[in-house]
Amino acid sequence: MTDDPKDPGGRPSHVPTDKSRREVEALSGYGIPEHEIARVVGISKPTLLKHYRDELDQGITKANAKVAESLFRKAIGDGPQAITAAIFWAKTRMRWKEPPQSHEIAGANGGPIQHVDLSKATDEQLAALEPILAALAAGDTPGTGSG
Repeated sequence: MTDDPKDPGGRPSHVPTDKSRREVEALSGYGIPEHEIARVVGISKPTLLKHYRDELDQGITKANAKVAESLFRKAIGDGPQAITAAIFWAKTRMRWKEPPQSHEIAGANGGPIQHVDLSKATDEQLAALEPILAALAAGDTPGTGSG
């Protein structure tokens, strides 16, 4: 503890330098979590937020801008990467969505599917159906032996 009444003791106040500001901005841009950046700089997270808020925000913004620029260049280019990048850009930046995939099943001539209630069938009738249904499940046409 010192005799200076303005300095109560403890850890000295952190003074950001140009080097530490550049380092924080770069680490933030690389996606390093704030608590890890604070550890690298040798300060607490609250001190990091107090002294480096602009650098943290600018690092993220500049990195996002570089990625967006790269994606944009790919999206307006040629080749298969361009198609993938353009679709990704459209989905994320233009809120484009693909229509949901649906399959509709209908009966003969687009009518309803016929249902057969097998709960009323006898054991003999069910036994007779068993090889027919097994052949259909295997992809064979009943009676022909092939699909």
